[in-house]
Amino acid sequence: MSSFVQSLNGDLASVIEAAQRSLVQVHDGRRGAGSGLIWSPDGLIITNAHVVSGRSAPEVTLPDGTTVPARIVGSDPGLDLAALSVDAGGLESLTRGSSRDLLPGELVIAVGHPWGVNGAATAGVMIATGAGLPDTPESDREWIAASLKLRPGHSGGPLIDAEGRLVGINTMITGPSVGLAVPIHVVEGFVSRVSPVAAAAAGAV
Repeated sequence: MSSFVQSLNGDLASVIEAAQRSLVQVHDGRRGAGSGLIWSPDGLIITNAHVVSGRSAPEVTLPDGTTVPARIVGSDPGLDLAALSVDAGGLESLTRGSSRDLLPGELVIAVGHPWGVNGAATAGVMIATGAGLPDTPESDREWIAASLKLRPGHSGGPLIDAEGRLVGINTMITGPSVGLAVPIHVVEGFVSRVSPVAAAAAGAV
């Protein structure tokens, strides 16, 4: 194996390991579980709205394996985003990147819990980002489209760039091998709307 490939493998392993430290598993009482992302060290978790659409109150399994109850403090089914609050502190969050700066062909990595496999990663390249992409649901919405084989359990987990920066939230697959994610600036807008509620709920949990 060439030194270049060894270096590349080591770099990718490092960024995936960092993403795993910010990855949680979200359970809502149904069979199976989705993923979520630690947004802030005080216990704010971001996931997909469809991951917490069941009737039961959600629970979150933290990176250290501890499972704690969670409270839904904000949800936008139209964007397929939800914010949860857990009673935990000192959690590790990812550095945020810019989804608008992603270019076709750039490497991106999705991390999650597909089929219950903890912290599994799948990599691909950027196809496009923005609104009006062909073969995407609600074409007026902004998406990140990449050649990723997302699976059940990836939903709600982080999409990161080659430097390990958070650029989106994994959401769904369309076609045989095209994964869609909510761009990070859309997620930031959602969080800014729910953050006052989230902050109050975090203090009350």
